[in-house]
Amino acid sequence: MDKFLFQITEEMEDERIDKCVSALIDSLSRSFIQKMIKEERVLVNARPVKGSYRVKDGDEVAFELPASVEPDIEPENIPLDILYEDKDVIVVNKPKGMVVHPAAGHYSGTLVNALMYHCGEELSGINGVMRPGIVHRIDRDTTGSIIVCKNDKAHNCIAEQLKKHSIHRRYHAICYGVLKEDEGVIDKPIGRHPTERKKMAVNEKNGKRAVTHYRVLQRFDGYTYIECMLETGRTHQIRVHLASVGHPLVGDEVYSNRKCPFKLQGQTLHAKTLGFIHPSTKEYMEIDAPLPEYFTHLLQIL
Repeated sequence: MDKFLFQITEEMEDERIDKCVSALIDSLSRSFIQKMIKEERVLVNARPVKGSYRVKDGDEVAFELPASVEPDIEPENIPLDILYEDKDVIVVNKPKGMVVHPAAGHYSGTLVNALMYHCGEELSGINGVMRPGIVHRIDRDTTGSIIVCKNDKAHNCIAEQLKKHSIHRRYHAICYGVLKEDEGVIDKPIGRHPTERKKMAVNEKNGKRAVTHYRVLQRFDGYTYIECMLETGRTHQIRVHLASVGHPLVGDEVYSNRKCPFKLQGQTLHAKTLGFIHPSTKEYMEIDAPLPEYFTHLLQIL
């Protein structure tokens, strides 16, 4: 069984216990957490709680997942666009529409299934059965570079760089509207949307600091092609930040209410450049993922 133990921080205070836990562990649904609470599997300060309990700053939450929650994930022969690979890491150019790791009700066709076929046993085990090798992720409809670790030493090294925000990440995007400034910074905290759990939002009260740097690459009639550099790495950060300043990403069906005039599958966002210190050589290296065909085609149309 997998054991979870974490402490409630001030920004989580007064959340219902089921909502809080499902937000922290996105692979578990809220209904599943509620079921665990009814079965008295979820403990707060070493005691079972009721579903109506609201967490407090400093509370210690602990529970164990039944083994059946994490099923065996099968390797699948899915082609990978490998940008770089050695004994420690593999950098993959993820296509649009591919989910990074399995989750409840979605156990096949993911990047993890493909990596297990390609790498065999050579994936770090720190994140468990569902996420072998995975230290970060990008959204299903975001394309581009993602780094995967083949051993625990590499995993710890890359995870530490992510924690310190020292990994260099540059994204290319196309947004609605014409940005006036050639470059700028969006510094707004991001947290869970107050009413829609699967969405993020600028949240001054409960959000965590989020900083996105951007610069204009090209302006079009009603659209702007930009490069974004992440100083922090919050969920949906670029999408939320640009929507918050009135320039949502073209094709973003979650954070934009504009009708997209182009045939797209989700947001126009590509993780183009990934720079990091190699776990073994300790040298800085930078991997570049070429723009996908859908992206270059849209640029030609514009």
